[in-house]
Amino acid sequence: MAQTAEPTFLLSVAQGSATVALTTTAALIAPVVAATLGLSELDLCFIVIAIAGGATVLSHFNDSGFWLVLRLLEMDEKTTLKTWTVMETFLGTITFIIVTVLSMII
Repeated sequence: MAQTAEPTFLLSVAQGSATVALTTTAALIAPVVAATLGLSELDLCFIVIAIAGGATVLSHFNDSGFWLVLRLLEMDEKTTLKTWTVMETFLGTITFIIVTVLSMII
């Protein structure tokens, strides 16, 4: 699962948009997944969740979700970085850990 979360994480941090990171990683990983024999439907679910978890890590100024939270909750940039970015990073990390553990067990 690390192979699917790492590109998403790196893309998300580098250019900022979770949506672009999700889409780009899915396009990069799709040929590998298609060529891999024996993947179950559960394996495919784990891959999708790992990609989504990697995209949420370190949300910052270039991510539309960052600005949505900032405006709707009437916070300033510093507070949003301290709260939203940290929460999204925890969410992505916990998601990755859960998917990794489950993929080893199931």
